[in-house]
Amino acid sequence: MTNDKPLLEVVDLKQHFPIEAGFIIKRQIGTVRAVDGISFEVREGETLGIVGESGCGKSTTVRSISQLYKPTSGSVTFDGIDMINASKDQLLDARKNMQMIFQDPYASLNPRMTVRTIISEPLEIYRKRGMLDESFTKEAIEERVEDLMERVGLSRFFKNRYPHEFSGGQRQRIGIARALALNPKMILADEPVSALDVSIQSQILNLLHDLQDEYGLTYMFIAHDLAVIEYISTRIAVMYLGKIMEISRSRDLYKNPLHPYTQALLSAAPIPDPVVEKKRQRIILSGDVPSPDVEREGCYFYDRCKYRMEKCKSNIPPMKEMDKEHEVACWLYE
Repeated sequence: MTNDKPLLEVVDLKQHFPIEAGFIIKRQIGTVRAVDGISFEVREGETLGIVGESGCGKSTTVRSISQLYKPTSGSVTFDGIDMINASKDQLLDARKNMQMIFQDPYASLNPRMTVRTIISEPLEIYRKRGMLDESFTKEAIEERVEDLMERVGLSRFFKNRYPHEFSGGQRQRIGIARALALNPKMILADEPVSALDVSIQSQILNLLHDLQDEYGLTYMFIAHDLAVIEYISTRIAVMYLGKIMEISRSRDLYKNPLHPYTQALLSAAPIPDPVVEKKRQRIILSGDVPSPDVEREGCYFYDRCKYRMEKCKSNIPPMKEMDKEHEVACWLYE
């Protein structure tokens, strides 16, 4: 159940990385604008999906929000905490309520740790810092680990096994259990099913749905698969070259895409109806995605847009509300 209260507010977030040259004396010769001024909010209990081509800044966005990367500029407010200017203790407290699920379920798990140690590690860290309730004794933590394993579909008798003894889908369940250990309010899921088989993907997505209902979780879900995003998301933001092109409720975006880039993305997704699939026209974008190290004065989609106008070349379009909860950044709707 969602409400109108934003749990996460992001305003004009930028994440730039320097391009350096030189072996001994390094000098900056350019800047990669991975995320270049995006604003959005995530409400309690909803799932905001972020979709776009590889390299558009989706994963960088969630890493900047969680402060794994220190943002270049902008503001990130999570549950009333200013994440960018937070003290060490404030940031630790915020991260207790903001956990991540990573794309590669094997690389994100320490191969030298047992499943029990992996899931209990967040609890042990916060217990030693005195940031957990006193009821979290070692016995209570052990019970919590076993309960979480059962909840995500793993037998508690596997808790002394190592990650290499599990399949990809099982390893991702371990990652989900670890993310749930501290009972967070929000989970940042960075392409959590892209490395899994299709049949396993559906199982993990259904599990995430059930956990959201059970624990009242809020998700930010990153993916490049449009079918996955449509299934899991309440609202969807479409990213291109570090910018948000369009943001809307899921059903409205798929029914009435407004931005030329969104239209091209949706036209590339197959429809499970051979009659409709045969008749529909696919939009083919010309050229390659421009390099993110080039500073632009106008619309970031200008080079590949068939509707481009002279105004688009020198003016960045602002986000404009077209309908309830449906915004688009395009001069076509001036």
